[in-house]
Amino acid sequence: MANNQSVRRHLDAFIRGRIIGKLEEGRSVTSGAAEFGIAYSRTAIRGFSSGRPRETTPADDLYIVLQARRNRRQTVGEIARHTTQATGRPISRFTVARRLHGGGLFARRPVRCVPLTPAYRRRRSLWCREHRNLRDNEWGRVLLTDQSRFSLSSDSHRILICRERGHIFDAGSVNGTRYCNEILLPYVRLFRGAMGLQFLFMDDNTPYHRTVAAELLLESEDIERMDWPARSPDLNPIEHIWYFLGRRLAARNLPPVTIRELRFPLQDE
Repeated sequence: MANNQSVRRHLDAFIRGRIIGKLEEGRSVTSGAAEFGIAYSRTAIRGFSSGRPRETTPADDLYIVLQARRNRRQTVGEIARHTTQATGRPISRFTVARRLHGGGLFARRPVRCVPLTPAYRRRRSLWCREHRNLRDNEWGRVLLTDQSRFSLSSDSHRILICRERGHIFDAGSVNGTRYCNEILLPYVRLFRGAMGLQFLFMDDNTPYHRTVAAELLLESEDIERMDWPARSPDLNPIEHIWYFLGRRLAARNLPPVTIRELRFPLQDE
């Protein structure tokens, strides 16, 4: 027994790692103890080790997530190099990837282009030719609208915010009724009254834009709608506004966690 106790006291980290590896392979404790000449009751098990220490601190994790939000085009390797330089400790790209996943950020392969059939391409080309010679004052009477989603936290699957024409929809679910009551009536109708008969309204082909209720409301208010080709969100210049607004919001040091904290930064930006 004294001999076995002596062996146990002098087990180094390498031997303990080999024993743990055998156990993770499915070997029994008894066979592992016999192979290394250790008494069963003294077998080195995972309980003797506190595990590999974390390579990053909570502050490092926040720094990694903020770096990714401020520049969405950075690769994991570039973020790892920046974090290593900032902390003075080597941070691997695998660690950075895990921290980004923990922050709700995942890589997405960008779509090369909008999938268009020949018919879609003809309609887009026709629309561009019809509107390419419009002057500034003619575009000034057009109300361009669109919607975008902003997240309250790093987890975009929990709470989504849909913003359209200055209005924020809590929890993001928008239908034809909400569109009529919260967008067309308080905003579009009043804007049309201020602009007069020359007013022209543009919305895209979102399903709730094309409900019977929305069609009847626009007709009753004598609001003319601009023809918009299908699958043409990139033709709407407001898409650039959403892009820059999202970048500016993500660059803030403290991400919003409540509706109030989201509303004011959006309005400020």
